[in-house]
Amino acid sequence: MMSVPSSELTRRMARFRDRMDRSSPDWEVAGITGKVNLYYFTGTIQDGLLTIPRDRDAVFWVRRSYERATAESAFPDIRKMSSYRDAAAVTGKVNKPVYLELDEISLAQYGRMQKHFSFTGVQPLDAQVAKVRSVKSPYEFSLMEKAGKIHRHVLEDCVPDLFTEGIDELTLTADLYSVMVREGHQGLMRFGMFNEMLLGQIGFGTSSIAPICVDTPGGISGLSPAVPMSGSRERKLKKGDLVVIDIGCGVEGYHTDKTLSYMFGKAIPDEAIRAHERCVEIQDEIASLLKPGAIPSGIYSTIMAGLEPAFRENFMGYGQNTVKFLGHGIGLEIDESPVISKGFDEPLEEGMVFAVEPKKGIKDVGLVGIENTFAVTPGGGRSLTGTHRGLLPVY
Repeated sequence: MMSVPSSELTRRMARFRDRMDRSSPDWEVAGITGKVNLYYFTGTIQDGLLTIPRDRDAVFWVRRSYERATAESAFPDIRKMSSYRDAAAVTGKVNKPVYLELDEISLAQYGRMQKHFSFTGVQPLDAQVAKVRSVKSPYEFSLMEKAGKIHRHVLEDCVPDLFTEGIDELTLTADLYSVMVREGHQGLMRFGMFNEMLLGQIGFGTSSIAPICVDTPGGISGLSPAVPMSGSRERKLKKGDLVVIDIGCGVEGYHTDKTLSYMFGKAIPDEAIRAHERCVEIQDEIASLLKPGAIPSGIYSTIMAGLEPAFRENFMGYGQNTVKFLGHGIGLEIDESPVISKGFDEPLEEGMVFAVEPKKGIKDVGLVGIENTFAVTPGGGRSLTGTHRGLLPVY
């Protein structure tokens, strides 16, 4: 088991405090309870509360498991608590609004915290933490590069051997999951919007443009109404199918995101191939713009303005199920900030990482396009997940 180095945790806390001082100069105390953010700042994902007073050292109060937290984490001050009362007794009265992750905390949890800390108000902490997490350190990059190598190898070298005529989507998903784990995938992916998944979306033909509840260009038929994000047992692979595999890969918490498509048995129609090739061109253009100082909303506007009017139809989805972004930040979660979309106006920084995914739905065919994970560099985006152009023929 590898622990997050203490120097890494110290750097993260210093960057967070600096961000808070600049964005919220009157802050007094921040509290973090979200599991992924706890891992980011303490190196363990155990249940608890991280209190960060402005004028004192931070304390990680652990409800369960204190034993595991102290074994896993190099955080300098970990203490055991049975309830928030223990932390409040040491933290003292808070005279100003407390900064909390409002996207993470439940009303019940908020009520318990307010009862013991007796703070007078609350301010959102989510944007400040997201900004700190958006710039990756060399340590974080090393893990994402490992994930990217696994990702590239499995999707480009291993997946074609898994295809057999008549296999269903769910069985292929299970087979692919086994390969991914053997090659080093951590076994799950984390999302900010809907918690955790094992892999992602794996669909045959028009299954890849079926409507779903998630803000993504692609789709999946689903196993049933109760399990809508899984492959279908009824969807069988046949010659002429476009197979779309949009999955994440994780190593020690850090993810890459990649989509690769395959033509099984015979080529898909020429029109669909041309649309795919145009999506690859768009990916390359976006990647060339991923430089420090570039504005995500500006990249989005530039790319969208350059699209042919006819190509815009069913771009980034299909029918009514299109999305208004071209890529998203990625790291400890698949869907991080910033996003290549309108409203994201802060300049890019070296060390940011984006999953870029231009895609287009094609009637009676499915979802064409591509996705790779890119690091922001002075020379433009550097792919961590390979450079294959997609549409691998498996005949």
